[in-house]
Amino acid sequence: MENKQTVPFKGTKEQEEQLAAVIAARKNDKGALMPIMQKAQEIYGYLPYEVQKMISDQMNVPMAKIYGVATFYSQFNLYPKGEYQISVCLGTACYVKGSGQIYEKLMEELGIEGGQCSADGKFSLDACRCIGACGLAPVMMINDDVYGKLTVDQVGEILKKYA
Repeated sequence: MENKQTVPFKGTKEQEEQLAAVIAARKNDKGALMPIMQKAQEIYGYLPYEVQKMISDQMNVPMAKIYGVATFYSQFNLYPKGEYQISVCLGTACYVKGSGQIYEKLMEELGIEGGQCSADGKFSLDACRCIGACGLAPVMMINDDVYGKLTVDQVGEILKKYA
């Protein structure tokens, strides 16, 4: 697995006990892997290697199968999300109007790659294919805040609002 995680895993004993109880309750149910993984993501917020390993060990399911499910379905996150989740639209309308450069500038400003979370846990950065605001292209969202008709020069000022 490629290591994009920049925030160390900080699972608690309580979370581990919660997950163990979920697994124990569903372990022998046919088709229980997906619901257990969904519950694990609810508990931890994402499915890091450590959580996948717990599921693997307690269910006697190979890590490769768990990783395969986690990477196949877009509902699962392998990496933590920041307090402020930035999503830049790289759909056609936004891309032709410069969203690729905005995405690059965000990576530079935050010191992270797409899909990563900053070491302080404050920001995570992802690309998406369409926000549905093509008339405002290029567009990015920070949590529920939408920023349209962006320029690269605006990126630093926008980030300061959340710092």
